[in-house]
Amino acid sequence: MTVESAERKNTWREHFPDGDLWVFGYGSLIWKSPPHFDRRVPGYINGYVRRFWQVCFFSLCFFASGDHRGTPESPGRVVTVIERSFWETLSDPQKDMESSVTSTVWGTAYHIPTSHAEEVHDYLDDREIDGYTVHYTRFYPISSNPVAPGANNFTNSAAPKSAIIDRTKRDLSCSASSPITCMVYIGLPTNPRFLSDPTERDPASVAQVISISHGKSGKNMEYLYLLEKALEGLGFGSADGHVTELVRRVKAIEQGKTEAGEKKSSTKAFFLNAEVSRLLETEPPEEFSDND
Repeated sequence: MTVESAERKNTWREHFPDGDLWVFGYGSLIWKSPPHFDRRVPGYINGYVRRFWQVCFFSLCFFASGDHRGTPESPGRVVTVIERSFWETLSDPQKDMESSVTSTVWGTAYHIPTSHAEEVHDYLDDREIDGYTVHYTRFYPISSNPVAPGANNFTNSAAPKSAIIDRTKRDLSCSASSPITCMVYIGLPTNPRFLSDPTERDPASVAQVISISHGKSGKNMEYLYLLEKALEGLGFGSADGHVTELVRRVKAIEQGKTEAGEKKSSTKAFFLNAEVSRLLETEPPEEFSDND
């Protein structure tokens, strides 16, 4: 390990002097939790916009999707968050969806105890691999609100019972009025996997790519659908307009493919039946002639 990489590895300790670790997830980390967490808290960060503007294929977006939803020949799309101040300088047909001045991004924060903090930090760094870099931001937990139906569907079933969110008890250190410093992985616009071409960031283009891409871990659209479900499961009005709109577009594409397939099958069956009818209506040839 180089001196530079060692310094980068230990930077997180400057933000967490007690040795424990808080990690914020805004993508698959919401439903695919890191190991060894003892608290899982829903909440939000301010000043960012979530977009499916990060290219994803095998080995280059492991943290973003927690798996592989594309190939080098057909890369998928996964989420990143962009600072609002920079996002405002970009072309985005969905700018009207970000009416909030603070641009709230909902997700989940995980607390990793001191005993496993370094191990989990290294694990997440390995998942991040390329394109995503470590940043630190304020996270606003909403731990004292009642759980929304289905929210626990996204809690790691392998986690200890103490890790399950207890909505009946108020954790003063995680009240909405007490923000927490969280580590978060972000695919900055300067990284080579960010969609710098405005035409590729168009929702129609993103939806089309998601509808056809798949990788080692499954279809790209599954990642999109799981994210929407996870955000809805958090409750608190945490649905994301950008995500919801992409789901609508991808499902419309899939519906169109289904209808086209049904129409093709119907047309093929029609001509097959017509050919059968023609053959049945044709008089059989005479086997013997009167002159024989």
